[in-house]
Amino acid sequence: MSFQDSDKTKSEASAFDAPAASRLVTELRGAFASGKPSSYEWRVSQVKALAKLVADHEQEIVDALQKDLAKPPLETVAYEIAMLKNSCKVALKELKHWITPEKVKTSLASFPSSAEIVSEPLGVVLVISAWNYPFLLSLDPVIGAIAAGNAVVLKPSEIAPATSSLLAKLLGDYMDKSCIRVVEGAVDETSALLQQKWDKIFYTGNGRVARIVMAAAAKHLTPVVLELGGKSPVVVDSNINLKVATRRIIAGKWGCNNGQACISPDYVITTKEYAAKLVDALKTELEKFYGKNPLESKDLSRIVNSNHFNRLKKLLDDDKVSGKIVYGGEKDESKLKISPTVLLDVPRDSLIMSEEIFGPLLPILTVDKLEESFQVINSGPKPLAAYIFTNNKKLKELFVMNISAGGLVVNDTTLHLAVHTLPFGGVGESGVGAYHGKFSFDAFSHKKAVLYRSFIGDASVRYPPYTTTKQRLLKALIGGGILGIIRALFGWS
Repeated sequence: MSFQDSDKTKSEASAFDAPAASRLVTELRGAFASGKPSSYEWRVSQVKALAKLVADHEQEIVDALQKDLAKPPLETVAYEIAMLKNSCKVALKELKHWITPEKVKTSLASFPSSAEIVSEPLGVVLVISAWNYPFLLSLDPVIGAIAAGNAVVLKPSEIAPATSSLLAKLLGDYMDKSCIRVVEGAVDETSALLQQKWDKIFYTGNGRVARIVMAAAAKHLTPVVLELGGKSPVVVDSNINLKVATRRIIAGKWGCNNGQACISPDYVITTKEYAAKLVDALKTELEKFYGKNPLESKDLSRIVNSNHFNRLKKLLDDDKVSGKIVYGGEKDESKLKISPTVLLDVPRDSLIMSEEIFGPLLPILTVDKLEESFQVINSGPKPLAAYIFTNNKKLKELFVMNISAGGLVVNDTTLHLAVHTLPFGGVGESGVGAYHGKFSFDAFSHKKAVLYRSFIGDASVRYPPYTTTKQRLLKALIGGGILGIIRALFGWS
């Protein structure tokens, strides 16, 4: 498969290789060099076109995600369509402000002068998106790239084929094809794209592929944003509203694509004495939400494909955890369905605790004192998100101070994703860089330093022949202190 081009025949379109990728980048570099994507008017027109695309085709988007993931319409409308509309709205409202040069102070060393930071587009950028939120994770970065004035190639995930096909069609119909293109396909097409020189690569997915992306980018010194994942923990204290906490954990775990989300709670840590209460609350609320036979529930997404189904089955079949299931565990391979599953007192050296789960399984670890949970979390790679439920002010403060993660939420899960004034991204193995709101604009911009001077105030102190007095004065000027300059002039330093 290939980038969207209505003039190509199917057989031509199927041969998207490195030469085709090179031609595509050359075309887009020509379009970028024309100055068209840099103009404020073009940026606004394209963000508006994207907003119209989403508004005009809501049902088709819902249908595509139903086909790819059996995703409940409410989840698609709320977590993909509504969030995309909001991203467009924020960009249109704030763009004039974002592109305005930022005035900054200057120092005595450059007096008299003025300075500013100018946000300029990077050039031609590549966005490689994921299958779990295939519409949101494709177009949200594209909004940032367009707002920043770049030409863009989008590579949607082939694991969500209905959505990939719809994205190629709609972007071809609504967007400026001279500057914005879609490349469909799998490993071969992605490899062809990665051989090219880009001005930035934005990748959402897993750490294994991220290493391939980063290695390819390194050959051209191309900067990257890597939106990855990790084992996002939930710490549960005993002094809480347990019903509300349980519902919020369920909403973040099973209510987000049945656990197939990068910021879904991956495991829970609570005290040994509180664990039974938490398990009972989870059982009660899960049954209320998904019924006595959750495999039949229309409010749970299916597992994306048989590979992921078998991976999750392997985690459950591990001898160390197979006897730890306290709720759920039902599977229907023919429908790629696994019911919400809770496991208690899972050993930390089990398979399920060695990798990101990315599915409907929720292990619970127990500790004697809740403070011990910090050591458990910090003993592994830094997660994309971390959550705590507590009314203890001191514990909240300790959590924020001691846990390093892409983002933290106190007394809820996943909700920080919807706050556009917060950066969304990982740290360490959970990612590089961040986006959302202005952070998306910044991710695809170069912050250019500009210093303005006139021809007056030309001090001979910086020119040869060098003297001890000039050395003292330059030292004081660069140090920036008036007192130091006076001392230097009088030879006191």
